[in-house]
Formats: sequence, structure tokens, C-alpha cells
Amino acid sequence: MISSLSEFLNLHLLVSFTSGTGLILAESGFWLLQLFGRLHPMLVHFPIALLLVAVVMELFTLGNFRHSFRSGIRFLVFSGALSAIIAAGMGWLLAENEGISGSTLDLHRIVGLTSAGLSLFLLVLLRKSELHPSSSSIKTFRFFLFLTGMGIGVAGHFGAALTHGEDYLTEVLPGNSEQEAPQSLTVDLATFAADLSPEKEIQLVTNVRSILAHNCYKCHSGAKIEGELRLDEKEFVFAGGENGKVIIPGNADESELIRRISLSKNHKEVMPKKGKLLSKEEIQLLTLWVEKGAPWPDGVAQQSIYRVAALAPRNPVLPASKPGLENPIDRWVDQYFQQNQLSWSQPIDDRTFLRRVYLDIIGLLPSPGELAAFEQDQNPDKRALRIQELLDRKDDFAQHWLTFWNDALRNDYTGTGYITRGRFAITDWLYTSILDNKPYDQFVKELLNPNEKSKGFIEGIRWRGTVNASQRTEMQAAQNVGQVLLGLNLKCASCHDSFISDWKLEEAYAFANIFADSTLEVSRCEQPTGKLAKTKILWEELGEIDSLATKAEKLRQLADQLVQPANGRMYRTVVNRIWKQLMGRGIVEPVDEMDNLPWSQDLLDWLAVDFVENGYDLKRLINQIASSKIYQSQSIPLASPDLLLAEDFKFEGMIRRRLTAEQFSDAVSVISAPLFDSAEVKFWPYQLIPEAKSNLGFARASLVANNDFLKSLGRPNREIVSTSRDSQASLLQALELSNGERLNQTLEKGAQNWIETLPETVPLTMELYAKALLRKPTEKELTLAKKVFGEKPETAEVQDFLWALFLLPEFQMIY
Repeated sequence: MISSLSEFLNLHLLVSFTSGTGLILAESGFWLLQLFGRLHPMLVHFPIALLLVAVVMELFTLGNFRHSFRSGIRFLVFSGALSAIIAAGMGWLLAENEGISGSTLDLHRIVGLTSAGLSLFLLVLLRKSELHPSSSSIKTFRFFLFLTGMGIGVAGHFGAALTHGEDYLTEVLPGNSEQEAPQSLTVDLATFAADLSPEKEIQLVTNVRSILAHNCYKCHSGAKIEGELRLDEKEFVFAGGENGKVIIPGNADESELIRRISLSKNHKEVMPKKGKLLSKEEIQLLTLWVEKGAPWPDGVAQQSIYRVAALAPRNPVLPASKPGLENPIDRWVDQYFQQNQLSWSQPIDDRTFLRRVYLDIIGLLPSPGELAAFEQDQNPDKRALRIQELLDRKDDFAQHWLTFWNDALRNDYTGTGYITRGRFAITDWLYTSILDNKPYDQFVKELLNPNEKSKGFIEGIRWRGTVNASQRTEMQAAQNVGQVLLGLNLKCASCHDSFISDWKLEEAYAFANIFADSTLEVSRCEQPTGKLAKTKILWEELGEIDSLATKAEKLRQLADQLVQPANGRMYRTVVNRIWKQLMGRGIVEPVDEMDNLPWSQDLLDWLAVDFVENGYDLKRLINQIASSKIYQSQSIPLASPDLLLAEDFKFEGMIRRRLTAEQFSDAVSVISAPLFDSAEVKFWPYQLIPEAKSNLGFARASLVANNDFLKSLGRPNREIVSTSRDSQASLLQALELSNGERLNQTLEKGAQNWIETLPETVPLTMELYAKALLRKPTEKELTLAKKVFGEKPETAEVQDFLWALFLLPEFQMIY
């Protein structure tokens, strides 16, 4: 909660002893009072440490008040109380003489002075309890000791917030880690070099506001005002601070703000003092803005400069069928290829197809026997038939796709909130919904207007302790529903008007109010505004929400309105997610930013309408994609995942991708030995009754709680929504696969099992290649195996052989 003494002193003293404009603390008042005030950061750590240690020691005396710790507690309480009183006085001098103001300082001062007063009263109670040790006097002393300790801790928290920013603690919570500088900061400065059109002017000042928000608000906004300077609103920006203006329009060289942000890291006047300095591009953009006269048009909040996708559905005319292109998806892809002068790649062979479709639909590898039968099958429709057979394997399908939906719906078996009942699992409901192929509109309705089994998604996580306003459960619901169901980022707008979209703070609160039991008060940058939120759906054309209705009724109205066919955005979002899951890259990317330009607007729109017209059937959608020629074409390797987000991305086919943590784990369990035992399974599908658990060949990774092995392979903690996993190998993954104890033990067991079954080198090698890679070893591979193993391999040799197989790209990749 409290930073180290050296860090705390360094920040306070470095800021305090600098001079200059209103960007920093002022030098004013009698020097001796300033000096005493500046000793506050050094002294304030004494009561924090002493009183909190006294609280801990008092716990050991609960059964015996005259414990040997009593003399130590007496000394700590006396010393801590005295230093708390002195520290409070010095803190008051610091605030009065250094020009700091703001709501966070007010809270710090109130709690600090109250704690100092409590500590003085604590001395009286301590003396009384020792002279007259009655039950009531001892209980009273202990109560106020614990209360004072809490007060000191809370005061320290606000003190840290003053020096490190108001989100010093909460910024590390899941859900806040994604709020980085928006992509809109990556701009071509040359576009603003010439005379600014009204549209370019708005775009320029929008990026300027983004820079100020992400770098300056911690010290220069309504929450904390250093040097009487605020940079969060137009009138304050141009008014300047206590030492005058910080921006001289048209003259960057004379603008104090530009000078400060351009200084070197170790310069005593550089801004910002804490955290990362502004990037070269950010400084250049601010400089250009000032040189252009620091425009800030009043219409910046009204005129959109962002691409906004249509809400209504659109059903484009399907291109004519061609031989071999009967699937509507292929007809749209063919049209796209013609427009972009691209060629179709060759279709994949049966072995590649079978492995790909098994992994994509049920998450498991096909057996050598299944491959042999498939290759021998002469039915021209055998691929379509096999896709349908896999979709009909209901349990395998559900256990595989449970991972996809657990990530997206932030559902897990253990973790933050489950123990304290501040979070609710939806696994039973979710698994049954997948198993029964519940129509997606009904699926969404039950998430938004939930029963006891499905309420976990919009209930969010009730974080323990104080969290910021943008992480209250109602706002979590608004953010998660926006992200998962609508491909919309409301996180920025949950704190202030968004700088990366047109969404406003009031709109985010109006949407969050639907999930609230009582009317929410709007907080801007964590500061209550006194305004009560309205109650509205994000798009008014979808209907109205009765603001006077109960929460249950508001949720019912929301569910009915969001799932209506008129909400084309929701159905574009889900078909785009399924497309990415099977093809490696969304039609729109990232999949949570559905206002971005799709590589084929026609394909996206047609898929969404077709999905609605055919009963919101997710399995049918998967079948439709997997049956297409483009899905069954050669995969496309990419040198870097960044290329997936490139503006000039051209779609050519399925992106080659790595097995997920669950797919890899299940494959290892089948070929070697189970990675997880039954005790680690946190959810048993209802078909697997207790008597049948022992018949389960291995525990599917999707059913076990997260652990170090799965984390290293990319499984998220699911405290926030995760709609994409990195397909690139990481250093952590390499270390775990090379030296991890779990995999090592599994391979050792697997080696022992294989030697018992096939003790001779050639049959063993042939079978392992067949199961792991669905092929025979080459002559070179077989010769090498004979050379390494000899006639009969040892356990350690087979263990190493399994390890080498599992590390092959041929095993780890979906081609």
C-alpha cells in the first residue's frame, strides 16, 4: 500500500525543490514553515510502521492482556501516536505552503488528521487499560488501536495516490491493465503540416487530448491539482497555472509545457516526474499543435472523426455460383480475390484436413485408424460428412468450445472473487448451452437477463477493498457486454469522454445504469460530479429502457432489445469471432473493435444476416466455414503477428497458428500420459456421473483449474475478458516445455507405458509418429531412432523422444 521510504522521499523532495511555472509546486511562504512541511514524507513513515506493528503484536495478546509483548506495545503506541501528531502537523504545513490542492489531498488530510486525533485518544485508553484492566477498558483500547491502524493505512494510501497518481493501486487490477495509450496517437505528422482543414483540426486536438489524458491527468486534473494547473478541460489548459500560462499559441519555444516535456529524464524540471516520459512522437505532436496556434474547436465533441460501423443489418446480393465455389463464403472470397488480384491456393490433403478440422471442432487429434479410414473412403462428400460427425460429438465439442466461451465470458473455476462470493461461475449453464447448441439469441438473453446459473457474467467481480468507479460491478457489466457481445470498447468512456471513439462518459454510465439496483452517480476521472446517470441503451434506435423500472425489468428490456435482428452489430460481432477462431484472423481485427474496416464488408454483412435467418445456429455457422474451399486451402504463415493488424492486410486464407494450451495438453495426454488427474477436474459434465469418472481416459484441460503449466502456454487468468490469445511462442512457454516438472513427469510415465506396450524400437517409433504426427517416420528419422535406441529403448530415451516430438513445429502448429 505504501511505497518505500527512499522512493517516497525522492518524489516529494524532487518535486518540492524545483522551481518554475505552475507545472510544479510553488515556492511561496516562509522558508522555515516550508522546510518543516517538507519533512512530512520522511516522518510519516514512523506512525505507519509503529502503529501497524503494534496492531500485529496486540493480536498475540488476545488471550493474555499482560503478555510479555505489553511493554513493547506500550512503546510502539506512544512513539507512533506522537509521530502521527507531528506528521499531521507537518503535512498541513506542506499542503499550505506548496500549492497542492484537489479532492485526493482533501481526503488524505481529513483521514490523516482524524487518525492523529485517534492516536492521541489511544494514549489515554492505553493508560486507563493498564491502570484499571477491566474487560471493557481492554476491549475499548483494542478497538481504537485497530481503528487507528486502519486510519493510518488509509491515510497512507491517499498519500501514495498523491505522489504516484490516484490509480496507484487500482491500475494493476485486471481490467485496468488494458487502458494504455490509444492507437489514435500513432499518426502521420505530415498530415497536419499543411493548413488544417476543420476535420484535420479536430483530429489534431483529439490526439493532443489523448496525450494529456494519459500522461498529465494524475497531477493536473480535478482529482489532484499541482501548481494550480489543470489540463483536463479547455478553459483550464489555456488559463495556465499559478505562475502564468504554460501554452503560448503559435510559439512552441516560449511555451513552458513544451519546454518541460522536452527535457532529459534526469533534469530536475522534466515533466512528467513519475512514470514514462512522453515519446518523441508525442512531443512532436504537441509541439506541432502549439505551432499551429493550439486550436481547440468547440465542435470537437460533436463531429465524429472515427469510423463508425453501421448498426442495421445489411444483406448484399450474393455473387453467382461457379464450379467448385458453391459455398457462399467461397463466392465472396472469390470476388475479393478478383478485386485484389489474388489467387486461390491449393487445397490441403486429407491428412492435413482431418487434423485441422478435429482440432478446430473438438480440440482433439484424430487417431491413426480414423485417418486411415478417411483416406480410404471414396465418398466425394466425405469431408462434409466428417465435419457433421464431429459437430455431433456433443460432449467433445462442448468440452473444446468451453475454453473459447470461458475466455470470452470471463468464467473460470477458481480465482479472485470465488472464495469471497464476490464472483459467480456460470460453468453449468454454459456447458449445457454449448452441448444443446442453444440458439445464440437465447444464449445472449440468458446472459443479460440471467437466472441463478447464468448471472455470473453481468455480476462481474466484486473486488475486495476500494476500487475505482470504472471497476464497480455495474460498469464492469457495461464494459463486458459492450466488448463481448457488441465488439465495443467502453473502458475509456467509463472514466471520461473517450479519446479513441465518440462514446461519452454519460453514455457509458447510462448503459451501466441498466445493470444497477439504484441510480448511479456519474464520476469523471474518479471524481463524483453530482449528476445522476440516465438509463439508456447504447443505440436509441434499438428501443428505450424504463428508467423507473426494477433492475430485473431493465435487464429483461435490454435482453429483448439487444437480440433483435435490427441489431446487426451484435451478429456481425459473433460471426467475426467464430471466423477468427477457425481462420486465425477476423474479418474485422481486432475482434473487439467492430468499428474497424473489415477486409470484406460484404462477407461480414452476409454472414451475419444468414446467421440470423437460419436460427442463430452456431454449429451451422462452424459447419459453413469448415466446409468452405477457403478453409480447406493451404494455411498462410506469417513472420509476425503484427502483420495481422497491418492497414494493408490482404486476406489469402487460414492463418497458420499454434495449438492452444488446452489443445496441446489434451494431445500430450492422449499420446503420452494424462497431464491432469481427476482430482484437478473442477467441473464434471453432468453426463460423467461419479461412477463413470474413472472411465474417462484423461482429464480434458478445459475442465481443470488454471495452473502454471496452462498459464505458460497462454491460458489467461479470466479476471478480465479475453477474446484473443497470442499464437506466438514465448520464452515462458519454452522454459516450461523444456524444464517444467509437470511435463517431465508426464513424459516419464508415458515412456514407461509405451515400453510396456511396444518394447522394440521399430514398432514403437512407427506408432509414436502415427499418433503424434499422423504419418510414418521417414527413412532418416527411423534410422536415427534405431541409432539412438538400439534394439530396445530405455525409459529415459523414450521420454526424450516424446519430448522431441512434442516440440516439433509439425506437432505444435495447425497447418
